Amino acid sequence: MNESRILLYAPNVHTGGGAVLLEALLRGLPAGVPVLAWLDQRSRDRGAPLPEHVQVRWVAATAKSRWSAEWDLRREARATDRLLCFHGLPPLWRSRAFTALFQQNRNLLGQVPLRQFAPRTRVRLWFEQQVSRRMRHHVDVYWVQTEAMADAVRAWWGPSGTPTVRVCGFAPPLPTHAAPPSTTPRRDFIYVADGEAHKNHRRLLAAWVLMAGSGHRPSLALTLGARDGALRAEWEAGIAAHGLAVEFLPPMDHAAVLKAYAESGALVFPSLGESYGLPLVEAAAQGLPIVAAERDYVREVCVPVQTFDPESPRSIAHAVLRHLQLAPTPAAPASAADFWRACWS
Repeated sequence: MNESRILLYAPNVHTGGGAVLLEALLRGLPAGVPVLAWLDQRSRDRGAPLPEHVQVRWVAATAKSRWSAEWDLRREARATDRLLCFHGLPPLWRSRAFTALFQQNRNLLGQVPLRQFAPRTRVRLWFEQQVSRRMRHHVDVYWVQTEAMADAVRAWWGPSGTPTVRVCGFAPPLPTHAAPPSTTPRRDFIYVADGEAHKNHRRLLAAWVLMAGSGHRPSLALTLGARDGALRAEWEAGIAAHGLAVEFLPPMDHAAVLKAYAESGALVFPSLGESYGLPLVEAAAQGLPIVAAERDYVREVCVPVQTFDPESPRSIAHAVLRHLQLAPTPAAPASAADFWRACWS
């Protein structure tokens, strides 16, 4: 009888929260169970932990290598195996193995308009959305990290059937208050996110410009990456035009990110939607105040000190100023006589 194995399929997972969660999965693999993993070639540079019982087949960041890996996965899988697709897409062919898909990418569910993305990203996401929908019957169970994400997967699936969706929010071990926020932080706020459209950087920039117009310039650190050049240029133009106190942090490993939280006064998180929101979990574990969007994904993992409408720069600005105790006193209503005097003055 063939021995049962874990097949872990994770090409294209090499940066950000996905890489952090993948490393946690590799560390938490059950001992004594053979594991065959397809991992992104670029993750070698991160020093991903690889237990001795894990056999790895590295996948390069090319269409040819990805196609070969899919074909290899199809040939390798046995009925006794358990397959976890961690890259957010179903396998191109129906696998003989029991197939679970870990869905942490809301963009693949079409919840953010593609026009908000750069042309190249738009094409890639469109193709991945087609694969997600057309091959969804290749999945036996979806795993997500919050009930809100489970609802999103069921709504996306549509009336053609009800998928099996299970919830298990997990994160790497986090230091609980091991590095509490500084009483004299280096900056007022930090936003740990790449420049994908749903991360909502442009409305955050508009909020910072609004505050500058009223004489308030809270300091902010951003973690935009090398692929976010156009977005960073927009921020740099805003910094120059309005004197914004914004800094760009260099690429950081997970330990450096946790240290950056400790050097900040609060986490601001304007994302329009997340499958989990790992920065929220990390910040909450360190006791860092959180100013975030009033969204279900936020409330499922943390208790923010202030919330806002993420689609309104003015709402974001008001929440930031409330946290800093700089919000203006709401105006008292005028009388009808005041209105007439104003009209004829």
